Amino acid sequence: MNVSTKIGFDIEAETAVANQNVIVIIGGGPIGTRAAQELSRSGFHVILLNAERWRPYNRVKLTPLLAGETQLGQIYASEYAPRPGKINRYDGVSAIDIDRENKQVLASNGRTYFYSKLIFALGSRAFVPNIEGSKLSGVFSFRNFDDVEALIARSMSARNVVVIGGGLLGLEAARGMAKRGAKVTVVEHENRLMPRQLDLAAGNTLKDRIEAIGIDVVVNQRVQSINGDTRAENITLGNGEEIRSDTVIVCTGVRANTQLPAAIGLAHNRGVIVNDHMQTTDPDIYAIGECAEHNGHVYGLVGPGYEQTNIAVADINGDESNIYLGSTPTTKLKVVGADVFSIGDFESIEQQPGIKSYIYQDDERDVYRRLLVSRGKLVAALGVGDWPEATKLQQAVADGASVWPWHIWSFKRSGQLWKTADDSVANWPKEAIICNCTGVTKGAISDAITLGAANIDDIRTATSANSVCGSCGPLINDLLGQGDAKPQPVKWWKALLIISGLGALAALATLLLPRIGMADTYIVDDFWFDLWFDTIWKQYSGYTLLGLSAAAGIIGLRKRIGVLSKLGSYQAWRLVHLIIGLAATLVLVWHTGFRLGSNLNLVLMISFIATLIFGAIAGLITGGEHELKERGLSANNAKPRTFPMWVHIIAVWPLPVLIAIHILVVYMY
Repeated sequence: MNVSTKIGFDIEAETAVANQNVIVIIGGGPIGTRAAQELSRSGFHVILLNAERWRPYNRVKLTPLLAGETQLGQIYASEYAPRPGKINRYDGVSAIDIDRENKQVLASNGRTYFYSKLIFALGSRAFVPNIEGSKLSGVFSFRNFDDVEALIARSMSARNVVVIGGGLLGLEAARGMAKRGAKVTVVEHENRLMPRQLDLAAGNTLKDRIEAIGIDVVVNQRVQSINGDTRAENITLGNGEEIRSDTVIVCTGVRANTQLPAAIGLAHNRGVIVNDHMQTTDPDIYAIGECAEHNGHVYGLVGPGYEQTNIAVADINGDESNIYLGSTPTTKLKVVGADVFSIGDFESIEQQPGIKSYIYQDDERDVYRRLLVSRGKLVAALGVGDWPEATKLQQAVADGASVWPWHIWSFKRSGQLWKTADDSVANWPKEAIICNCTGVTKGAISDAITLGAANIDDIRTATSANSVCGSCGPLINDLLGQGDAKPQPVKWWKALLIISGLGALAALATLLLPRIGMADTYIVDDFWFDLWFDTIWKQYSGYTLLGLSAAAGIIGLRKRIGVLSKLGSYQAWRLVHLIIGLAATLVLVWHTGFRLGSNLNLVLMISFIATLIFGAIAGLITGGEHELKERGLSANNAKPRTFPMWVHIIAVWPLPVLIAIHILVVYMY
């Protein structure tokens, strides 16, 4: 007998008449569970039929469960049931038939449930192509909890695993089995990994990252057959190559579960066809999530499913003003340890006329970023590797935000479109997605805070945000007014403060102190006279200053010179750069005796002193930035050293020409 799980309060007679606002939801996945919670919050009595024998769980956490990185109890979804409504959930119970005329659902537990409205949240199932040998023992799929249970058991004896399919599920299955010690090969028939989300260059970057952790990748090859007498032993590729495999995992896409809706006469194609209110051809029956087809699109991501849930719930509540206009495909996940971000249907967009493409690539960090712009509007973006602007880009594409030439210049130079200070969560629109795993918006979190949520646990309970991967925690804390963790100082910050302070004082002294005057007569064997006025000593100090300036300039280009990046950390080179700057300031005093000169010599001195002073100010701010933020004198996402650093850089540019002219004039005259 199936076990009934009750949520909210004790079960009442399920044979209540249909006009008592009972909503039946068929499907206990994340979309069905979210719909049940929202309807309960609106005061409805919800009956949730969950066909799986497991209670609702976070599918995103199936991979860490397979990899042995999390425990069984940690993947279950929240059982929070908002008041004033109630939820009666039945695990291991599926719908067998539906009487649309009398609004009844016949369930596998033998009961009949009446409804006023019905919601299909049936999800999808793994698609297994007709490959020769796909029925052999040792061939698995990777889609749900049952699949993971079977793969965990299989991992005890699996030695050579082939994963067919280089999409998201295939790569996650590969990571899980590799973590359990198997030798894994991924085979993708397209010319790149994650072909629906990434272009060729991004797919190659991801391929390099995956191969670096020991997973073999074969692209542009189909699997012709799975071979073995009674169980899988190897596979044959289209080019005739054989790969040894005692375990084969098929991850070649999914298909919407439309069998029941089709059986009761609802219009369907690749999914159950719905209108802008998520209603099927029966106005009292809705379809949401992976089983729904809207304007020819079936979305296989959780984000669009949550958007559809909000529309369906609003319509059931009598609010017909909200309509569904489709979703922008968005992927923002960590795939096999690599951050992958993709928004927009770039495959079709880049074929449109007038589309401009901009690329930033850093091979040393395995970072690839690409923007697609149409008539000055951002229409798509994708990347592999860390991209701090990903959340803001998601909203920008949805809004069709303008991209100006200075944004493009910044992107080409640094990979960033906007200044970090502009990215405050408080300034985001309420529609902006805060939690990408569950699709929770800033508006939903702000509403929860207004209703009394005081910490991140309260937010998690009220909205499901932060219940999956946890990466949205800092954003939620900002909205709560709790901010991020205490700002941490940079490495060797005390030394930075001391050296920068001394450099600033020495440079200011050169600018402000009275000059060393010329003697009335030549003084023989006088140290101070020789130090400032003897020709040989002037050459010593001049060329020392030139050498220090050149060294500081080369170190300043560290990010552009690959060999320097391999000779030490950025923090160490920064400290050396400042020490050289301090030494150059002292040598400048030796060379000039506080005299600024005139004409081009005066311009040279002003440029040199500006370079030193603003470089020292940038060093002081860098060393003390954590204190500025701790005392509330600087925002957590601000970079106060930006202005003095740019002045420092601009002041450097004239120096080579001015120094060359100075040397030429000295030797000519």
